[in-house]
Amino acid sequence: MLKSSKATAWPSRNPNGSRTVPVRSGRGVRIGLTFIVAGLTGAAAADGDRPRSGYAVLGSRRPSESSDSRPPVRALITLCAIALVATALPAAAAPARVRLATLAPKGSSFHQAIQAMGEKWRHAPGGGVALTIFTDGSMGGEADMVRKMRIGQLQAAMLTASGLAEIDKSVTALQLMPLMFRNWEEVDYVREKLRPRLEQTMRDKGFVVLFWGDGGWVRWFSKQPLRFPEDLRKMKVFATVGGTETIDIMKGMGLSPVPLEVTDILPGLQTGLINAVPTPPVYANAAQLFNHAPYMLELDWVPLVGGAVIDVKTWNKLAPATQKSLQEAAEETGEKIRARSRKENDEAVEAMKKRGLKAQPVTPEIAAAWQKVAGEVYPIIRGKIVPADMFDEVQRLLNERRASAPKGKASGKTGESK
Repeated sequence: MLKSSKATAWPSRNPNGSRTVPVRSGRGVRIGLTFIVAGLTGAAAADGDRPRSGYAVLGSRRPSESSDSRPPVRALITLCAIALVATALPAAAAPARVRLATLAPKGSSFHQAIQAMGEKWRHAPGGGVALTIFTDGSMGGEADMVRKMRIGQLQAAMLTASGLAEIDKSVTALQLMPLMFRNWEEVDYVREKLRPRLEQTMRDKGFVVLFWGDGGWVRWFSKQPLRFPEDLRKMKVFATVGGTETIDIMKGMGLSPVPLEVTDILPGLQTGLINAVPTPPVYANAAQLFNHAPYMLELDWVPLVGGAVIDVKTWNKLAPATQKSLQEAAEETGEKIRARSRKENDEAVEAMKKRGLKAQPVTPEIAAAWQKVAGEVYPIIRGKIVPADMFDEVQRLLNERRASAPKGKASGKTGESK
């Protein structure tokens, strides 16, 4: 509100329809500011109207007015300054949007870890990133997820090695080599050694690796007792739809794979469509598979390895500072997933045992029989499923690790974490 030295005065009407407000300057000199209530439109206020705006703006003069009737220079400068400041104020950057899909069950530790990562992404520099997560395979199998990333329906996914192999087959060296790894130390050692090469290969194929994770050791769960490979050959074994590499390995072992979606495992066990499932204990516990497949062979067949990726087009749209923040949060997430999943798998086995799971220990005789079968399928795997150079490099790195490992670790039981 504008005040004189005595009282507030409403503007007096000028001949041209505009109004003059009495204002005292710093020296007490009365200045007449002609302003239009309706803003920078040049239209005069109607008779009897009081000003509704908190801003005083100069009114346009009528065509009949003399060109000498000019508004005060100071007022013009003030208005220009206000306009410049208003246009220069940066608008709040809208967050980038990323849709991520995974087979992980809703509410699982994997899902919770991704949610926590998404919260950190939301506060990243440059407006942050809004992460939407699709769990339980709601976006289809892993091959579907990769296809949807390529066409832009998804921007990211958390995948197993089988899913990552849809992008580049080199990743299969971390998972599709039965009984190749003896413990988690060997898995970690080989992964870190291969990581720069794998990540560059994935980037060349259009994807940026956000983090690497794992979901525990795959073990055999069955409806009937299972000890030797001959027992498994009598059963109908679950295999993931689209998992041609795994199916080829199973056939090489003389097994009878039945391709199904992950969501069909439980119905398959209930109906007898399948009677054996290779899966980590944590999933068997979460999905209650052990109620229908109550036998578990304590043989760590392969590590369930995977990671999260984002398509490079989406990634390149982000500012470097945003990328750095996202990568740091993702790396931390991968570390938490690995540590938590390994612990949870051990806990899941104990929990299922208390509820009726019958665990079959692995004797030297049983271990030798399975190792023989694994060795027989290595020629099928090398060069056909796992690139030959990667297969050979994994073996070289394992020999290197075992030669340098402290006594006791180099010959540890498969899957034993020491």
